[in-house]
Amino acid sequence: MLYYRNVAAAIPLFFFFFFIFLSSWGLTCYMRRIALRHSLLDIPNLRSSHSQPTPRGGGLAILLACYLGGAYLLFAGKIAISHIVALGGCGLGIAIIGLLDDLFHLTATRRIIVHFGCALLALNFLPYGSNTLVHLGNGSFSAVMLVLLAVGVVWFINLYNFMDGIDGLAGAEAVSVALGAGFLLYYSGEMGSYFILLLLLGASVLGFLMLNWPPAKIFMGDACSGFLGFFFGTIALFTAQATRMTLWAWFILLGVFVVDSTVTLITRVCQGEKFYEAHRSHTYQILARRLHSHKKVTLAVLAVNVLWLLPCAFISISWPSYGLLCTIVSYMPLVLASVMVGAGTINE
Repeated sequence: MLYYRNVAAAIPLFFFFFFIFLSSWGLTCYMRRIALRHSLLDIPNLRSSHSQPTPRGGGLAILLACYLGGAYLLFAGKIAISHIVALGGCGLGIAIIGLLDDLFHLTATRRIIVHFGCALLALNFLPYGSNTLVHLGNGSFSAVMLVLLAVGVVWFINLYNFMDGIDGLAGAEAVSVALGAGFLLYYSGEMGSYFILLLLLGASVLGFLMLNWPPAKIFMGDACSGFLGFFFGTIALFTAQATRMTLWAWFILLGVFVVDSTVTLITRVCQGEKFYEAHRSHTYQILARRLHSHKKVTLAVLAVNVLWLLPCAFISISWPSYGLLCTIVSYMPLVLASVMVGAGTINE
């Protein structure tokens, strides 16, 4: 009887997420028409990985679908208001600064200040869980640790922006990581707010991905790529604090983006290059040029996420004491691949 009750409870949620998927798809189509009508196009340049002018700003559809779904879930009592404020409210600040950057090309300093402020504000809602991730023995949070964690969230915001450079990649990564993390929470017996929020994000991005899949009919834009990085960086800390999900599992699931962006950044800094300037020397960008295909690279990343990183993350959840070892093992082939391809050094 319990099984049938669980199935019956899941059916309304299934239709809800299907509605969010359709809403995101419809909103993306609408945003594409608006972008074409007002010539909001991403024009190719020497640093671009695309060759045709393409509408941009499609990530706004993801945001609208997410906030629409979040409002309903809050009204229905499915998620906590603290999660809406931390992820939705602070995430909105990230999205707005990204949109302004898309329109007016803000300086890196202004973006970082807003990113850091939003991250610090969101972390003030970090739950006091039994995992004692960042709080002291007396129950209060360490200010130094909060600042360090905020720096980590800011890094996730920017690395996701760095990795949004070819058709379908950022969207496919978001869907696979959100659903993968949702599966691990389900496996751990955690089907509360975090589980639902991850499915909400996955459904919202999947609708957009229908038009962003190679060859892309519309691009995401900084407004949404930054939001996705903020979402994953923040919810990783929340779940590590309050559930059996660990930071090691999150690092593993996001391994492709973490390794590619980090190896590329370190290489460029060591070469004395201006790391904050746009370039085309990420592993995925080099491979897309060599293979003459965005689709092959995006499919390869999906395959790595599902067939390699998700099993490694599953093992790290099943045997938490081996979390660091699982992360190292999962990263080794990714680091090797980035080095062999020439990440950070090839920018033709």
